[in-house]
Amino acid sequence: MDLRDQLKNLFPDHIEQEFEMPKEKHAQQNPLVCKYEKKGRNGKPVTLIEGFEGTNEDLKALSKKIKTTLGIGGSEKDGVIIIQGDNRDKIMKILKDFGYRTKRVGG
Repeated sequence: MDLRDQLKNLFPDHIEQEFEMPKEKHAQQNPLVCKYEKKGRNGKPVTLIEGFEGTNEDLKALSKKIKTTLGIGGSEKDGVIIIQGDNRDKIMKILKDFGYRTKRVGG
């Protein structure tokens, strides 16, 4: 008599249900790179977040969380999150709170 049979004897009214394992979320292998850039944007500073490993939907969701938390604009393009202004320290803190490792590049 195995454990399943013993449990059936103890709880005869229990209806056995199929249990489906939850899908694993994609884990970030490398740290996200936060860097400051000014060239090619008419002299306006932006913060770039590169190295995101995941789907476009996850990238857009992360970008939206950052933008709403800071109350600033930005966009996502080709796997890169572009945030207006030089906000590397604030963004790195937010990403750390979400459980991402980050790396600061430049200045």
